[in-house]
Amino acid sequence: MMEDTRFCQYFKQWMELYKCGAVRPVTYRKYEMTHKQLAMLAPDLMLRDLTRLTYQQLLNDYAETHERQTTMDFHRHLKSSLLDALEEGLIARDPTRKAIIKGTAHQQHKIKYLHQYELQALLNELELEGEVNWDYFILLIAKTGLRFAEALGVTPNSFDFAHQMLTIDKTWDYKSKIGGFAPTKNESSVRKIPLDWQTVIQFSQLTKHLPSDQPIFVKGQVYNDTVNHYLERLCKHAQVPIISVHGLRHTHASLLLYAGVSIASVARRLGHSNMTTTQQTYIHIIQELENQDNDKVMKHLASLI
Repeated sequence: MMEDTRFCQYFKQWMELYKCGAVRPVTYRKYEMTHKQLAMLAPDLMLRDLTRLTYQQLLNDYAETHERQTTMDFHRHLKSSLLDALEEGLIARDPTRKAIIKGTAHQQHKIKYLHQYELQALLNELELEGEVNWDYFILLIAKTGLRFAEALGVTPNSFDFAHQMLTIDKTWDYKSKIGGFAPTKNESSVRKIPLDWQTVIQFSQLTKHLPSDQPIFVKGQVYNDTVNHYLERLCKHAQVPIISVHGLRHTHASLLLYAGVSIASVARRLGHSNMTTTQQTYIHIIQELENQDNDKVMKHLASLI
């Protein structure tokens, strides 16, 4: 009987029935993670024993090791399943009503990026002769700030060499064994990125004889770790700090900010949904630039005497 069902069992059934095939694979994996956490925290919690008290204790246990936003996502998943259970008469009351969302203090992680001379030293290590390789992949992200999945989704058709433009309108689902094209992270991620003439020449030659609608860099299963380990070796050889592929995206953005490019323009180039995301991500750099601006303001005002 359903009243003898454990909460984690019910959530798994609900997730498979309502979410599998209805949401993107990357989103469904988040539901699977919620189920895994639920089964670990409350393996024997029965549906019939769910009250506001037991539910709040479950959230509190989760919040002890997760930030508030992550706890909120966990709560949203569980609440959706329990509201359906309430509607079906499987539980008598909504145990999630007036739930308090807690969480560990938000950790402001300082982003890892290379300075301009360090990036140049890394790029000097790249082998950019002949056929497609991960060196070209690294170059493309360094020059455009693409996300890993966006760069994998680039095809020869993505380039408009005549207008020096790269269109990002899809990604590659490298996390699944099947692979295939997938939508971008959000609507703002669909964008056109201006390219410098050197990049245009390099990739026009590279893609000349490749299938126009097939991903340039995907040859079978692709693993993020594989590229990161290769990049690590390049960094060591170039004697620069070790960064990840995502660190190349941060490097691209930081160099633009240091060059005086506006936050709005950087946000558009990176495909951020709003400038707040850009400001929060690069707060250390922005504060440093503001301090430099203050020095310029003081010098200018002092010159007016």
